[in-house]
Amino acid sequence: MLWFISRALAFFRRRVDSSEAEREQHMRLLEGGTRLKTVQGVVTKICSDYGLIDELIYFSSDVVTGNVSLKVGQEVSVIVGEDKTYGLKAIKVDALCDSCHGNGPSNSYARVSFGSISSVVEGANYIDHATYFSLDVICKGFEPYQGDRVEVEFCTQSDMLSRKALSVKPLRHKHVHEVCITSLHGRNGVIDDSIFFTLESLKLPDGYTPQISDIVNAVVVESSQSCYTWRAISMTPVKRR
Repeated sequence: MLWFISRALAFFRRRVDSSEAEREQHMRLLEGGTRLKTVQGVVTKICSDYGLIDELIYFSSDVVTGNVSLKVGQEVSVIVGEDKTYGLKAIKVDALCDSCHGNGPSNSYARVSFGSISSVVEGANYIDHATYFSLDVICKGFEPYQGDRVEVEFCTQSDMLSRKALSVKPLRHKHVHEVCITSLHGRNGVIDDSIFFTLESLKLPDGYTPQISDIVNAVVVESSQSCYTWRAISMTPVKRR
């Protein structure tokens, strides 16, 4: 009997320790360098104990509030941060209902979401085939290209089937220094065997044309380009071939 009680107490201690560890991790995220954002999106994949939101944000079932069983297509509000393993990971997921939006007098509301550029045509562009945006709402220095992953603030009106973006900026970007151009095929190329670029959407210094083996500095954005996940948007030569 004493053995059974000690095993039961040990089980509950583990549960408490696990919960405390999760709370401590959450507080570290809130207080530390991880940049958290609250966004809204749609559940696009559900597995036994995890899922994806907007095909980009990983979440585990234990961060879904209210014991709700989420379904594909469910709209959710998410606190999300960057994660070394998953890229973007949800810290908290709240299910939304149709009546949760726009409780004020206006019939429109603004919110933030993530998505990918699905088409780029002169004067009109679309994110995930649903959100329209014009070039005047794009952040300075960014020229969108099909496949780019973006963060979007958009407005939805109750009597509209499509959504109009208020601002569009890259989901993630970084600077790379002294990397080598490793391949060129027509107007497309690759830096460091890992970063795609195209002359159709690339800022270059006057008079410079990229060549294989050139050493360059570049600004790159997260983008889905065949087998590459980054795209260069600007390039400056450091050492020419």
